[in-house]
Amino acid sequence: MLRFHIITLFPELINTYCSTSIIGRGVQAKSIEINTYNPRDFCLDKYRKVDDTPYGGGAGMVLKPEPFFAAFESIRKKEDTPVLLMTPQGTPFKQELAESLAESSDITIICGHYEGFDERIRTLATHEITMGDYVLTGGELPALAVIDAVGRLVPGVIGKSISLAHESFNDSLLEGPQYTKPPEFRGMEVPEVLLSGNHQLIASWRRQQAIKRTFERRPELLREVDLTDDERLFIEELENS
Repeated sequence: MLRFHIITLFPELINTYCSTSIIGRGVQAKSIEINTYNPRDFCLDKYRKVDDTPYGGGAGMVLKPEPFFAAFESIRKKEDTPVLLMTPQGTPFKQELAESLAESSDITIICGHYEGFDERIRTLATHEITMGDYVLTGGELPALAVIDAVGRLVPGVIGKSISLAHESFNDSLLEGPQYTKPPEFRGMEVPEVLLSGNHQLIASWRRQQAIKRTFERRPELLREVDLTDDERLFIEELENS
C-alpha cells in the first residue's frame, strides 16, 4: 500500500476527489490510502491563525511555520520517504518522477495558499514541485495531479497493467491515435491495419504513429528515445515532408 499524507488548509478538496473514479477504487481496494492534515488543527491560538503579514512589508499574507511543522511532525510515516512541496518555483513534474514516487511506502505533500510559505517550511521538503509556468491560488490542484499520476501506477489500482505500458511518456513518446467501434463514423474510417488482426503489424504501426505524433507535438522528447535506424529514417522523411 502507498500512503499519501496531504497537509492542506482545504482537506475537503482532496477527500472529495480521492473518493471518486480510479483513485477512489484504489482507496477502496486498500492499494492506496489518503490522509489529510489541516494546519489549523495544530494552531495554539483561539483564532487558529495560519498566516501573518510578511516581514519587510509587501502585499498578501504568508503562511506561518509553526502549524505546518506541527502538522508535519504528527504524521506517522516511514523515515526517508518523499516530502513534496507544491510551489511554482519548483521542478516540473514529469512521468519519470511519478514512476519513482510510486515505489514509495509514504508520500507527504505540503500545499500552500495565500501569498506563499514562510521560507523555513521549505526545509521540510525533499522535492519542490511545479505543474507548469503559471500560478494557482493554492497547492491542492497540483497535489491532486500528483496523487492521480502516482496512485494509478500502484499495483492493484488499475486493473490491466498492460495498459500502462502504452501510455504517453512511457518510452518518452506520446501515445498514438486510438479507435473503437464503429469502424466508420461520419466519413472517418478506422485505419485498415487495426482491423487486420496482424498483431505484429499493428504494434509496428502504433510505434510509428507514436513517433509521428511526438515529432509533430513534442519533438524535443525524441532526443530521449532509443530509435532504430528505420525509425530515424522515418523521422527524416517527416522532416522533409
